Amino acid sequence: MNKAQLVEAIADKMGGRQQAADAVDAVLDAIVRAVVAGDRVSVTGFGSFEKVDRPARYARNPQTGERVRVKKTSVPRFRAGQGFKDLVSGSKKLPKNDIAVKKAPKGSLTGPTATIAKAAGKKAAAKKAAGAAKKAAAKKTTAAAKKAAAKKTAGAAKKTTAAAKKTTATKAAAKKTAAKKAPAKKVTAKKAPAKKSTARKTTAKKTTTRGK
Repeated sequence: MNKAQLVEAIADKMGGRQQAADAVDAVLDAIVRAVVAGDRVSVTGFGSFEKVDRPARYARNPQTGERVRVKKTSVPRFRAGQGFKDLVSGSKKLPKNDIAVKKAPKGSLTGPTATIAKAAGKKAAAKKAAGAAKKAAAKKTTAAAKKAAAKKTAGAAKKTTAAAKKTTATKAAAKKTAAKKAPAKKVTAKKAPAKKSTARKTTAKKTTTRGK
């Protein structure tokens, strides 16, 4: 029996083929999603669906007989319930005008018992508290990291500014020292050579000669 035949088989009970198809799709989707999430889906008298983790192992290729390394994986597994097993083995007869898988007892579908409900409530509360604690811890860690980064950046900026000021001061001091050490240039005035008055000597000689 395939999916289409299954839909046809329950169409009369569901009020139509479309309603039956929607019901089958909804049931299968709910089972798949729960198993993928790691939950166990159990139907009383029918069986249970669960996710099973398989560790890495060695297997043999059936065609070549070669030993092959198989990686770690997860697979779905179905375990038939005792009622289903009894019907298949023949230890119990299949009812003709009744549902093969017995319904849950009256009152069980309205909700779990008080003890189970309390345990489930405590478990849910513990999960919420753990999630809140993780979120709070993550926020604190992020805030601390941001503060540390800000302090580090501010410290680096201060160090850079101080280094720049120190460098500027060193340059100014070097300039002052160079200015002090540089000798003043002496301005020496060039003396103009004295002109010899040769003309006067010649006149004097001539006058002397005439007197004689």
